This record gives sequence, structure tokens and C-alpha cells, in this order.
Amino acid sequence: MVTSSGPPDEPGASPAPAAELNRRFKIMLQHTWLIVAVIVLLCGGFMAVAYHFTTQPTELKVAVGPPNSEDARVMQALAAQFARDRIDVRLNIEVVTGGPPEAAAAIDNGKADLAVVRRDAGMPKNGQVIAILRKNVVVFVVPSAPESANGPAKPAKGKAAAKTKPLEKIEKIEQVVGKRVGIVGRSPRNVELLKMILRQYNIAADKVVVLGSEDIAKPNAPGKIGVIQFDPNNVATAIRESNVDVIMSVGPIGSPITADAIVAATRGKESPTFLSIDASEAIAAREPVYESSEIKAGAFRGSPPRPEESIETIEVHHYIVARKTLSEQVAADFTRHLFASRQALAAELPSAAKIEKPDTDKDAAVPVHPGAAAYIDGELKSFFDRYNDFFYLGIMLVSFLGSGFAGLLSYNKAGDRVRRLHTLERLLDIAKSARTAETIQILDQLQDEIDAIQTQMIQEVEASALDETAMMAYTLSTERAEQAVSERRKALQSQPPKPLAAVASL
Repeated sequence: MVTSSGPPDEPGASPAPAAELNRRFKIMLQHTWLIVAVIVLLCGGFMAVAYHFTTQPTELKVAVGPPNSEDARVMQALAAQFARDRIDVRLNIEVVTGGPPEAAAAIDNGKADLAVVRRDAGMPKNGQVIAILRKNVVVFVVPSAPESANGPAKPAKGKAAAKTKPLEKIEKIEQVVGKRVGIVGRSPRNVELLKMILRQYNIAADKVVVLGSEDIAKPNAPGKIGVIQFDPNNVATAIRESNVDVIMSVGPIGSPITADAIVAATRGKESPTFLSIDASEAIAAREPVYESSEIKAGAFRGSPPRPEESIETIEVHHYIVARKTLSEQVAADFTRHLFASRQALAAELPSAAKIEKPDTDKDAAVPVHPGAAAYIDGELKSFFDRYNDFFYLGIMLVSFLGSGFAGLLSYNKAGDRVRRLHTLERLLDIAKSARTAETIQILDQLQDEIDAIQTQMIQEVEASALDETAMMAYTLSTERAEQAVSERRKALQSQPPKPLAAVASL
């Protein structure tokens, strides 16, 4: 019997499972460069797709109101500016009718990414500040006395003077009791603001009565303060046609609405009187949503300057807030574009120049979004800073995989050398066995084994797994084995058949 340590001994048998697996692995390895090229192309395609999606503009939904308000106009102008500049952030403006309270609710309900809110109207629980949109100051103006057709009214003399009760000139906040106050704007927050200020002067909130259109012609109830709210879009006409003793306006120093109210309160050559909120610091200490402020002399221009002297007042801020879950990078990008567009917007809307950076200290009164704080403090990370750890891990992973792949190739090549040496040794054994074979059947088995080795060799040639040296060694060894089988076959066939053994007679 012929023994074999390599290919199977049975005629026509296929290579051993281990050899077949090795062959398939070799076929796979022969396409290594093709696989690498495919992987590179796939990675390039993935990066191109990722770049496409990451460079698409991020759309942010903004809740702001009420309609036609200064806040709505500024945010709409900002959205138009972003679109013109083709930056990577776009604003989808949703004007809410309820104003800042409804905008704050949109943040808490997850219906908006950004909102314009008023601090004393309720800050959203799930919102953080991006910027101060504007600082509103409270301005109390007492209209000047009207002039008659023949000039200023002359004081009465004699009995007429005794019968005429002189008009009380309002010079302090406390003197508004029993008077009528015209508030610019329809927001109920301004009425609440008036009540809050009056409480500081021990004037009860129930003394403030908001008058309807049917009550305007009627006199005030004794000891009550009648409040008339003016349409901010037609404030000058409304003030001239009304009979109010004090005008209250809440807006930025440069607000055209406040300027129109002051002009309407100026009758003749006499300037209106500005009331100082002397208790502004006490109010700010009691109500942290407000801050003490000062209106500088001449802040509203005019000659003589309006006001003639600096007066104390309080201010309330309107903020642009973002939901807490908004990406830090998106918040930082919006903040950067917001302040970059500020000057361009100022030509269209002067109030846009009042947009300010919030206080980013940890103990600030209102929380600032980390993305906005990073931009404002100059701590915004670059692309490589943000993803440096991922790049490092990726390089290590690629290095690890490359080392493993190289080791696998080296191990496979070493196994190939051992297997080929065993095959060559088997071919030599076949040649030796062929020379001493006793039967044609044994030679047929040896020839089948040679054919199996040749089939395997052809498969490796097709897979480009054999170099020229290995092919030459295989060829010489195969030819030698086949020659030995052929010569022995001829020798056996030339021998006379052996006589059959005699059958024993019964």
C-alpha cells in the first residue's frame, strides 16, 4: 500500500478541506489591492456623502411675537440676511400672537429651537441665553401744558383767580394717583410693570384700572389710576387725541416709538417732564428680573436736551434663547453669524445695533448656552479639536488592523512554503514508489495522486499564488514522478503473465 501525507490517496479525490480553505484564502488574497481600492473608494464616497450632509444649512425654527413688533422685525431681517449671505444656518420664523410668553412656551414644548423672550414675562425652563436682543428702559413722560390760540394762558386775577383751582404739576411717581396713564403698547406685561413700580411707592395694585374704549370719556373713579393702552403703530395720534396726564413707554433708548411718544407729549415750546424712578435700585433688589439703569441727559435729543438731567429708571431685557438640547456647535455658529450680521442689519433696523453679548460668568443671573459662551469667551473648538480623540482612535485602529493583516499574510506565506515542500517531497516519494510498484493498479493510484497535485498546482497558478521558482520545482518533480510511473508501467506490461497455480485434483 502507498502512504500519503499530502493529497488524498483515493483516485479522483478533491483536495483536503484544509487545503481547499487555504486555496480560497489565497484567491481572496490575490485581490488584496482590488479590495483595498474598493475600500478606499467606499471610504471616499462615505466621506463625500458625509461632507454633503454636514455642509447643508442647519434650519432653526424661531418663535417670536407679537406680529409687527420690533422683535419680530429684527428676527425676520436677520433671517433674510442669513439667506442672502448663504451661511450654514437658516432661520424659519414663526410669529406667535401671544408674544414672549408664547415664544417661551414653544421652547419648553420643543416646538422651536430659538425664541425671543422677555425676562419678566417668564424665561423658558428648557432655554438658555444666546444674546441680549435689546434692553428696554421705562420712560415716564408728563406732557407739557397746551398753548392757547393767543399764546400761553395767562394766570387769572382777582375773583377769577380765587375760583380757579391751579393744576397740580406732576413731578414724582407718587403723584399719578387719580391721574390717567397712557401706556404705549398692548402688552399686559407693561400694565403689570406699572403696578410693580407703584407698589414700591406704597400704591396698591388695585388702584390701577385699565380703561376700555367706552370708559375713556368718563372721569376716573376717586383715588384710581386710569390706564389707557395705545397702539404702538399710531402712538403720536393716539396721544394727541387722548387726555392722559402721564405717558409710560417701555423700549430701547433709541426706539422710534418712544421718540414719537415724547414728540407727541411736547406741546408748544415747553418741553415735557421726565419722571425719575428714584427707587430703581430697591426695585431691582426686590425683583431680580429687572435692573437699575439710568437715562443720560439728552438721550432723546431736542433743544433743550431731553431729559435735561440724567434720571434713574429700570430696564428689562429681551433675550434670544435656545433650547438646552441644541448642539453646542450649532449654537456657536448661530451666535457667530448673529454678531457678524449685526452691523449689516443696523442700516435697516437701528435697534439691531443694540444686540449685546450676555454675561457668561458662572454666577450670571441667566444661564448662557454653552455653545454661545464658547464663542463669546473665545474657547470655541476647531474641527480637529472636537474630533481629535476620534482621529487618534481611528489611526490606532487602522494601525492595529494593518499589523494584524500583515501578520496574517506572513503566517499564510509560511504555511504555503511548508505545504509546498510537503508536496514536492510527496512527488519524490511517488517517483520512488513507482519504481518498485508490483502492479498496474498501484501505478494507477500513483498517477491519480500526481493528477490531483497537478490540478491543485493549476488552481494556484490561476490564483497567481505561485512564483516562477515554485512553478519550476513543481514542474520538474511532476515530470520526474510521471516519468517513473510511465517507465514502470512499460516494464510491467512487458513482463510475461505469471502462470496460474495448478488446481488440485479431487
